[in-house]
Amino acid sequence: MKKQFIIIIIALISFEGFSQDLNTFLSKADAFFKANVSNGKVAYSNIHDNQEELNSILKIAEGISISKDDASNYQAFWINAYNLSVIKGIVDNYPTNSPLDNKGFFDKTTYSLAGKNITLNDIEHTLLRAQFNDARFHFVLVCGAVGCPPLINDAYLPNTLNKQLEEQTKKAINSSFLKVNTKKKRVEASQIMEWYKADFTMNGETEIDFINKYRTEKLDNKFKLSYFPYDWTINTQ
Repeated sequence: MKKQFIIIIIALISFEGFSQDLNTFLSKADAFFKANVSNGKVAYSNIHDNQEELNSILKIAEGISISKDDASNYQAFWINAYNLSVIKGIVDNYPTNSPLDNKGFFDKTTYSLAGKNITLNDIEHTLLRAQFNDARFHFVLVCGAVGCPPLINDAYLPNTLNKQLEEQTKKAINSSFLKVNTKKKRVEASQIMEWYKADFTMNGETEIDFINKYRTEKLDNKFKLSYFPYDWTINTQ
């Protein structure tokens, strides 16, 4: 009985430590985004000149332990960790005109996060997309380019995550993510929808079906869908 009690105490202490670390990470990430992001654009020059805060946040992220069984915490952590790591990658190569100007930016450069040495592609494709069938990730994972949906100046938080995912998806679908020609019944979408078509056509839905879930002015199924080129220019202030 005494042994079981000790195990329970250790588990509670470990959980409390995890909770504090995650809360600290999210709080500091939130303050960082508020200070350095405006209208979807990032103050890379200022961050480059003063990197201590970004590095300290990523150092906290390095020691966090997170399980996909706790989906809200897990997703919030990895979305924020991705966006911060993109900023870190650009700052480390600053000045740069595009993330693609830096070889291996998404698939070779590694970051130490939650006990793993992983790339940006690992976070997006292995830790998030492969674990959860949710196309909304594409509207909150920001790749550091103008063609991405805009980066918000808040952290994604576990208790508001679903609301934030819905809001960002709706904003994108009702803005520059789509170019709609009502007269010709044509719609051009960001190449994100071409590259990840399977994500937008799950459960027998079409891309138009997905669009209509979030678009204020609905499109009928006669609209022809095409894609416009992705703008990889850096999303700098």
